[in-house]
Amino acid sequence: MATSEERKGADDPGLGGAEKTGEYRMAELAEKAGITVRTLRFYRERKLIPPPRREGRVAWYNDHHLTRLHTIAALLERGHTLGGIAELLAAFDSGARDVADLLGLRSTPIPVPAWSQETPVRLTPEALADYFQGQATPENLAASLDLGYLAVDGDQLVHVSRRLLDVSRDLVDRGLPLAAVLGAARDVRHHVDAIAEVFAALLRTTVLAEPASRIGATLEELRPMAKGVVDAELSMAMDRRIRAELAAWAEGDQDRG
Repeated sequence: MATSEERKGADDPGLGGAEKTGEYRMAELAEKAGITVRTLRFYRERKLIPPPRREGRVAWYNDHHLTRLHTIAALLERGHTLGGIAELLAAFDSGARDVADLLGLRSTPIPVPAWSQETPVRLTPEALADYFQGQATPENLAASLDLGYLAVDGDQLVHVSRRLLDVSRDLVDRGLPLAAVLGAARDVRHHVDAIAEVFAALLRTTVLAEPASRIGATLEELRPMAKGVVDAELSMAMDRRIRAELAAWAEGDQDRG
């Protein structure tokens, strides 16, 4: 026969530690997430977090629930409403098709080759933390979600691009804070969108005037040309900037000497 303490522990916030690594009772999870048990219950009722695993009447939460709560907290801090967060998380949890939408991978009405050809990467929250030396904070996770770099699919995270993931890690390995890397990425996104609009305007007046059957092939031919133009212009712009920065540094060094 169960004791009163055992009966109380079914879904009670206050009893004992989890017997399995990475699993928590309600009070333990709430404490780790920095919220109240009442808030945690509210989130569960609103289906903002997945149901816990149950052993009889005892509910066990895990690190996936903790990551989800950190994500919710970070999104709230950035001004998102609970209703908006619920819709976002519902889209994340609804499967591969919605993840493809969120990562910008849904096909267009006319079948054309994907311009970016990036390779998405699936990661556990623990693997992401290892990638970035503990800098995968809720704030950085929320920034990555806002940028569209990350989506949540079940217990895993999906990064939109292996190349961007590896470059970001290399920059962090060289001492740059991940928050600064993501801030730079946001600035780059703004300028690259402007460059893309230049090419899109060109496409509207030329390529899209062709028969639909030719559009895909023409875009395939233009893709390396556009990338070549951007790479060449960026390289020359970096040369100009670096020369200017070094000249300013040398002049300042002479002044200090």
